[in-house]
Amino acid sequence: MKKLCITLLFSALLCGCNATKQGASMPAPTPTPATATVAAGTYPCAVAVNSVTNHAYVANENSNNVTVIDGTTNNTTTVATGTGPSAVAVNPNTNQIYVANSGSNNLTVIDGATNNTTTVATGTGPSAVAVNPNTNQIYVANFNSNNVTVIDGATNNTTTVATGTGPDAVAVNSATNQIYVVNGNGLANSGNVTVIDGATNNTTTVAVGGYPYAVAANPTTNQIYVVNSCLDVCFSGSVTVIDGATNNTTTVATGNTPLAVAVNPNTNQIYVANASGNVTVIDGATNNTTTVADGGAPWAVAVNPNTNQIYVANFNSNNVTVIDGATNNTTTVATGTGPRAVAVNPNTNQIYVANTNSNNVTVLTP
Repeated sequence: MKKLCITLLFSALLCGCNATKQGASMPAPTPTPATATVAAGTYPCAVAVNSVTNHAYVANENSNNVTVIDGTTNNTTTVATGTGPSAVAVNPNTNQIYVANSGSNNLTVIDGATNNTTTVATGTGPSAVAVNPNTNQIYVANFNSNNVTVIDGATNNTTTVATGTGPDAVAVNSATNQIYVVNGNGLANSGNVTVIDGATNNTTTVAVGGYPYAVAANPTTNQIYVVNSCLDVCFSGSVTVIDGATNNTTTVATGNTPLAVAVNPNTNQIYVANASGNVTVIDGATNNTTTVADGGAPWAVAVNPNTNQIYVANFNSNNVTVIDGATNNTTTVATGTGPRAVAVNPNTNQIYVANTNSNNVTVLTP
């Protein structure tokens, strides 16, 4: 499996420190957020937030449940799921939460008002889920059966759409009703993306770089950013930028082994977390890049568009790097062990970091 390969790469990555030149002035640090620790289930590996209800949902892969965190009190409720919940997404319009269960080949639908659940069958090995809140359609990438299960949120009826080999990441452009499915089908330069037209479920295939691993869309500019973790050899990487209007592509070089990408639609800046220990910042207007130093093996990244703060979860160094989007100045905040996922509530400015190895969530309050 691709995720195992990437995990093994971390043991070979050495994260050095950039020396400060004698006499150079130090940049002003970003203010350090306050933190709280909230207990979760076993191996929390994904998190999503409903900013309308101020609840966070943490998928616990090894205990087969979701921890629901009340953002006002940090009190928790546990909701049972299928086997191996590994991805979670929220529809804030309907207050429904969708949990992909990779071990039982189904999706748990949680009613956010009651925490009651419904189970929906998917393909084999569901590994990612995304929601279009405008159409109330849910898209589940099934890694082993090479397809996407499309769920009608009003009825839970499903449709199956064929993809490339090994789909394991999906993003929705809600403005255009186009869905982008990353097919992580090998180390060579053979990756591709299946573009699904949400109105018809017709598909188009777009070639990208090798070992595509993550995807994010900017609905304002209609540009889609696909992270290619490895090219001809590992320890290199790039981002394929897809023009949503034409499906034409541009390649932008990144740091080594990029694993995650997030977009600030307000500033048109794109943030790519590279496992080699830095973040590539792409200017969406020009595709020019800036490199920001980071901690050990950054695995996940999230953006608060309201504050223009970026949060990078560093798996090996057990902390989060907070980047000020206006200056690229950084500060580091300690977390639990093995932070692997991060989500932002832009309404409360709370940040939720899922720590897989310490079975808890670090809540940051700027």
